[in-house]
Amino acid sequence: MKILERYIIRRAFMVFAMTLAAMTGVVWATQALRQLDLVTSKGQTLIQFISITMLAMPFLVVIVAPFALMIALVLVLNALSGDSELIVINATGGSRFLVLKPVLIFALAVMALCATLSLYVAPLGLYQLREEITRVRADLVANIVQPGRFITVEKGLTFHIRNRSGNGTLEGLLMHDTREPDSAFTYQAETGHIVEMQNRTLLVMQNGTIQRKPQAEGDISIVRFQSYAFDLSSLIPQASTPVYKASERTTGDLIAPSPDDTYANLHPDRLRQELHDRFSQPLYPVAFALIVFAFLGRVRTTRQNRNMAVLGAIVCCVGLRTAGFGVTAVAGDGALTTVLLYLVPLLGVILSTWTILRDERLSPPKWANAWLEVIGEWIERMADRINGRANGVS
Repeated sequence: MKILERYIIRRAFMVFAMTLAAMTGVVWATQALRQLDLVTSKGQTLIQFISITMLAMPFLVVIVAPFALMIALVLVLNALSGDSELIVINATGGSRFLVLKPVLIFALAVMALCATLSLYVAPLGLYQLREEITRVRADLVANIVQPGRFITVEKGLTFHIRNRSGNGTLEGLLMHDTREPDSAFTYQAETGHIVEMQNRTLLVMQNGTIQRKPQAEGDISIVRFQSYAFDLSSLIPQASTPVYKASERTTGDLIAPSPDDTYANLHPDRLRQELHDRFSQPLYPVAFALIVFAFLGRVRTTRQNRNMAVLGAIVCCVGLRTAGFGVTAVAGDGALTTVLLYLVPLLGVILSTWTILRDERLSPPKWANAWLEVIGEWIERMADRINGRANGVS
């Protein structure tokens, strides 16, 4: 690999990595808020919340990576033009393809990353995410024992604890049981533990009392204890078998689903759409790279032209991906919609390649150019005023 190619790839990689981390973090934060009830109402810790929601990170990277690539190439190519490096390459007799080659190499590397994530890693992460959410919803401690709240597990049985320590100790335990028709029991204990023993779940309480009050008239009897075990086995919610959506299934499962799979039998079109969507998504990094190069790969001599080229590249890339999202949203059980999943990114590849080979300079329409001139003049006037005030103050 030549020095120029390593130089461009290294700069593109650094910007791409920082942009990908920032964009993925923002998208992850917005998506993680949808699972905030894991902490607020399901009793999970912040570390458990982060570890569970991080399982969706590979899926988010597949969506964000093409845009991070676009931003990285826009910044790198614009910097090469602004520093007159493209002018030097052109003046020494170098062609545009000297710059296009490292751009394509980097785009193919991002494409391979997206393909690996889309076909293997992202479905596995979403699969585990579905299992973890199902487990949390069936977790006895998370659903029954929540500090500071009165939790009615079933009709006639209420739990309350003052605090839950880091080692799982329940402090200030109160349990009221009115399930028996003739008596009501109130359990109070200083501490308690939930333990598994011989396939049974027990609440072991220490240093407390049991108050028995007849439903009819009668005296209340109080029994003190140092240790008492209350059977919770019948109260454990049974974890139902989760129904995995198309995006949460492995690629092999999408190609050949089980004959006994109810979801697959009811929604074969969704599985087929998800399969083709996974294969078509890795095409967008190459399309974005060629579009950006078609706008910014030529030597630009004025600031205005570079700004217009940047604007045109971003608009075309965003428009192309928006069209891809639209096709995915309306895709159904039809050959046309399946073809469109591949046609949209391939159309961007074909048109941008044709433009590069014809060595045409892409430019936005005249009305956009006029608006940009007005904005540029206004920015220059504001900059002159700021500089004038700064000079007057100094």
